[in-house]
Amino acid sequence: MNELRRLKGLLPPELQSWVMVEKSIDVNPPLIRTEEIGADQVEIQIDLVKWEQFALDQRNLLFWHEVARIQNDTIPKEGWEMAALAIGLGGAVGELWVQDGLLLMLALALCGVAGYRLYQKNNGERTMKEAIEADEKAIAIATRFGYSLPNAYKSLGSALKTSIEITPKKRQRAKYEARLQALKRSASKAKAKMKAAREASGNAETIY
Repeated sequence: MNELRRLKGLLPPELQSWVMVEKSIDVNPPLIRTEEIGADQVEIQIDLVKWEQFALDQRNLLFWHEVARIQNDTIPKEGWEMAALAIGLGGAVGELWVQDGLLLMLALALCGVAGYRLYQKNNGERTMKEAIEADEKAIAIATRFGYSLPNAYKSLGSALKTSIEITPKKRQRAKYEARLQALKRSASKAKAKMKAAREASGNAETIY
């Protein structure tokens, strides 16, 4: 529980009043998961058994990845889509029976909207883009908490490598691998920018 309190202290001040950090109580839960639990409350759930396999700096960056998802507003919302899909399908079957064309069209339209929203939620390309954006923001949050930029990249990169090593499911490993490759590209760009900035600074000192 000390770890949960420590993580709570890693929340940016603007999130501390409405983001909860709790131990996961599910059977075989993911390492870390964030979900909306009310209109104005979000919960980050940690599997503390798996969590202990990571070094402290790795934990921090994985935690800030979830914080970044909250700030980017990309966590799952309380879903109405499955209920709407079930109502729409039930309505469509019922209207076929009574042969009411207008109500049948409305039921099919409800199915279409709900199905499209479910497709958007589960779109692999979109979710990967959101994960990579959250990794970028996690680096920025780490620097806000005193990490140097190289150390922030190093900590998140090693956390993703450890995640790859301990994840048995091939599909989930592939997601971590894709994030790691994107992080390496981002780190290379950041390194090049830092080098260019140093060189520009050196040139300025030579002129003066």
